[in-house]
Amino acid sequence: MSTHPKVFKNATLILADEVLDGSLTVDETGRISGIGSPTETGGHDCEGDFLLPGLVELHTDHLETHYAPRPKVRWNAVSAVQAHDAQIACAGITTVFDALRVGMDEDADLKYPDMRILADAIETGQKEKRLRADHFIHLRCEVSAPDVLNAFKVFENDDSIRLMSLMDHTPGQRQFVSMEAYKVYYQGKKGFSDAEMDDFIRRRQQRAGNIAPENRKQLSAIAAERGIAIASHDDATCDHVQEAVALNTRIAEFPTTLEAAKASHEAGMAVLMGAPNVVRGGSHSGNISAKDLAEAGYLDVLSSDYVPVSLVQAAFQLAGEIEAISLPRAVAMVTSTPARAIGLDDRGELAPGLRADLIQVRLVGNIPVVRGVWREGRRVA
Repeated sequence: MSTHPKVFKNATLILADEVLDGSLTVDETGRISGIGSPTETGGHDCEGDFLLPGLVELHTDHLETHYAPRPKVRWNAVSAVQAHDAQIACAGITTVFDALRVGMDEDADLKYPDMRILADAIETGQKEKRLRADHFIHLRCEVSAPDVLNAFKVFENDDSIRLMSLMDHTPGQRQFVSMEAYKVYYQGKKGFSDAEMDDFIRRRQQRAGNIAPENRKQLSAIAAERGIAIASHDDATCDHVQEAVALNTRIAEFPTTLEAAKASHEAGMAVLMGAPNVVRGGSHSGNISAKDLAEAGYLDVLSSDYVPVSLVQAAFQLAGEIEAISLPRAVAMVTSTPARAIGLDDRGELAPGLRADLIQVRLVGNIPVVRGVWREGRRVA
């Protein structure tokens, strides 16, 4: 990793409220020291490419695929984190919240001890300066799972946890309000007969009714005590949103209806949707599309979810396809807005005094190419 150039010249700078041809300077501490005219000499020539803040990713499920590339196969955890980190950084993401699951299906390939192993590997990578991006931990807590509170205990002294999402994948509500969609998903996954599927659904609903409300209450209390931000997940109704508001939820992840997204946005939560949803043109689960929410004015944050490179692509795509969304506004959905939502006020914008987390992007056709990535002024990709 080379030292940073002091000047980024001949750049198309995406600022908070405008696009400006000019240059950017970085001081010796890795902070932006100025935004200048295009007459600067020396330094790094951006060749007219876009220069924008490093992307901020709040929810990626991508790490597990490197750690468990095949069923029952476990890769070296530190090596898996490094591979994940390299792909994240090369996609332009300089701050990432790695999502780790707590609360598992009985037959899940990965268990919560695996999540602790991955968390330790992330923290080792940070400590040993192996990683290109800045990593935090996002715990995805399945409140309908019997083991969720025990699983959470393995993280009870971990300061890397900055975000917790409260999820409930019980059939018949939220992401799976369509029972038919739930049956298609799980019968394909588990090979159930119709009778076995009906029994599975009945048992899941009964279990959730018994334990989910208390688990949600206890986890939210822990988050409040430790200062961990809370995200709701797959809210579908105004009642879901009101429940989230009562828990001081900051982020509404993947609302499944326009009603829930509107209520969340108006309640002051940052509405987060998947960038793959934007790129593909709709939800793979048949729920509300991110583009529909963007057109309605209720989309605040994008997440790459399961495809890291989708984050930068979705930002440029929204700006190109929706007249009311400017390029600075679209870029804010993947930089400054997620940073502010999680309390990281030192990054996410090209402005003096902020971290020089930067990415150089060129549009080739309608597909953005990330040509350079800098974290705190040092080149990492």
